[in-house]
Amino acid sequence: MSDASVSAVADALDYLCLAQLYLRENPLLARPLTSAHVKWRPAGHWGVCPPVNRMLAALGPVQASVPDGYELRVLHGAGHAGPSALAHAYLTGRLGRVYPDLIQSPAGLLELVSGFPRPETGGEITPMIPGHLHTGGQLGAALAIGQGTVLDAPRRLTVALLGDGECETGTTAASWLASRALRGTGDHGTVLPVVLLNGMRMGGPSVLSTLSRDELTAYFTGLGHQPVYSDGLDIAQLRQAIAEAVADARPLGVPGPSSVLVLTLEKGYGAPAGLAATPAVHKTPLHDPASVPSEFDLLSEWLASYRPAQLLTPGGRPRPHLLPALPRPRPEPGGLSAPRGCIAASTQVADHASGRAFAQVVPDVLRARAAQGPFRVFSPDELASNRIDLTDGQGRTVPWAVEVLSEELCHAWAQGYTETGRHALVATYEAFAPITLSLVQQQLKHRSARRHAGLAPLPSLVYLLTSLGWHNTFTHQNPSLATALLAGGDPSVHVLTPADPARAAAALTFALRKLDRCTLVIADKHATVQHPLETLDEELRHGMAIWPHLSAPGPEEPDLILASAGDLPAEVLTTLARRLRDDRRELRLRYVHIHDLTALAEEDTRSLALGPAAFTHHFGTTAPLVLATSGHPADIHALFGRRHPGPRLTVLGYRDPGRPVSQTHLRQLCGLDDTSLWHLATTLIDASKEIPAP
Repeated sequence: MSDASVSAVADALDYLCLAQLYLRENPLLARPLTSAHVKWRPAGHWGVCPPVNRMLAALGPVQASVPDGYELRVLHGAGHAGPSALAHAYLTGRLGRVYPDLIQSPAGLLELVSGFPRPETGGEITPMIPGHLHTGGQLGAALAIGQGTVLDAPRRLTVALLGDGECETGTTAASWLASRALRGTGDHGTVLPVVLLNGMRMGGPSVLSTLSRDELTAYFTGLGHQPVYSDGLDIAQLRQAIAEAVADARPLGVPGPSSVLVLTLEKGYGAPAGLAATPAVHKTPLHDPASVPSEFDLLSEWLASYRPAQLLTPGGRPRPHLLPALPRPRPEPGGLSAPRGCIAASTQVADHASGRAFAQVVPDVLRARAAQGPFRVFSPDELASNRIDLTDGQGRTVPWAVEVLSEELCHAWAQGYTETGRHALVATYEAFAPITLSLVQQQLKHRSARRHAGLAPLPSLVYLLTSLGWHNTFTHQNPSLATALLAGGDPSVHVLTPADPARAAAALTFALRKLDRCTLVIADKHATVQHPLETLDEELRHGMAIWPHLSAPGPEEPDLILASAGDLPAEVLTTLARRLRDDRRELRLRYVHIHDLTALAEEDTRSLALGPAAFTHHFGTTAPLVLATSGHPADIHALFGRRHPGPRLTVLGYRDPGRPVSQTHLRQLCGLDDTSLWHLATTLIDASKEIPAP
């Protein structure tokens, strides 16, 4: 493999990036460039492209030589490298296989260049560009996501390209040491971090760039990594550095220092004199070359310096001397088939769990899932606290469960694991889960783009939120993750609020078997009250059910409707229902349990949203309705939307007390103590009887 081939690929990538940013015609400079060939409003990012392009070019021969059964994946931390990803996918032919109008042809090349950023692919790295399992720009998570991709995959090498600005984030900082938490957890693949130390963030010098070479070496060595350096200017030296770094990289969890490649090519390398290594190159360093003659002259000279006709044929294909440095086509990984019988399997689990406590049934569900194939539990040092005992006979945590005191790492590991087709669960305190909100939302955007691209579904993102605020201190009360995700409106989000431990076991089983969802299972580790399971099938299938053992028979409008969402609400409202039935035998009562909050949503906005008839069947038309949730009352009001029951609805749920209070006082403040509920219910019943019939 010649260095000349690698150098030519790097030049071709640089040229295609620049052409995407600036040209709307004449993509190979086959005729003299004029201002009419230049875009009026250049858009995109140049600065990160040159170092990324050198890495992609130098890794091409490595990818081409990977034996069958082994895999090398490149994971981009910088979403701004979209032009690089598109250019590389074009040169390898992968882009044209997905988008026929972008095949290697004169028309395809013109569309690639003139159409950037096209709506179908965007201008940044997303799954719309084939081969990308991570949406770049999810700042700080790339290294940890890369680690998640190689767990239980000993034949996989993931090369994670990290911006030096990204290295300033807490998530990246935690990731360097994270492999130590993976010791003894199985056979894993290898991650090679590549720090693109180009010296600049968006608006100024990066922190890493202020360190001397000796200080950088001391920093990485202290983190357990052996740095290998390259400035990227000499392709032969860069390839040697990559070979050395790959050889010295250790599989995750293996003790000893593992390598990190530090590429010091300046930001925006190749830009006109005075612009490279300045904030000007972050985006398009020449702002208006179509109108400003001096900028046009600089652009014309810059484009011509790559000699594009020597890199690409008039037919838009890479010339033969580039081909040895391009990875050979490999089949795209197949998707997963949705398992059948989710509801039957879940109800069977619930039947077995009936009458047992959370601490007994939840570990059983997770152990059963682990016995079925690749599966991981990630928890921020809270399994024991959350009463999830996943230890073996010697008291050691099972290898497939990993604890590390970082919510972000747990999420990112689970993200990398599920994005490569395996199932995972994040188990954490409800109050601490919002730390990962941005990461969850970015993954939801990534999954949405995957669906839009027609890619096969993947295992769901599943969170078990327990240690709820109702039994915790003031600082440990925050149900906001569900609030934020519901507000986002993503139809793949489901918030399960099981009424008891048996239903929690069923909900977990169900969530872990479904594909392409984001499911929060909210279940308190203290829950003990068991309710009849006769309606569980309906709860799983439709998101809610009327509980007949507490409801008057028949379709007539009741005098009062009680609805619970969650185990504590089910405990207090069923106690109220029994007291009402005993004290007011003439009362027509209807009791509804909401197993999935999204079933409350406006029709056609979510998969389980009730139609008009079903909505009326559950919630009536005139009866007072008291709905208790373990989360924020605002979640319920927002979900009801335009079909909100109006003043007949009273929603009770968590309200921040503003200061530390006892658990008993918290229930009183939120109206969920027995006295407050009795007063509310009887007042509503008596008031409704005083209203004359229409």
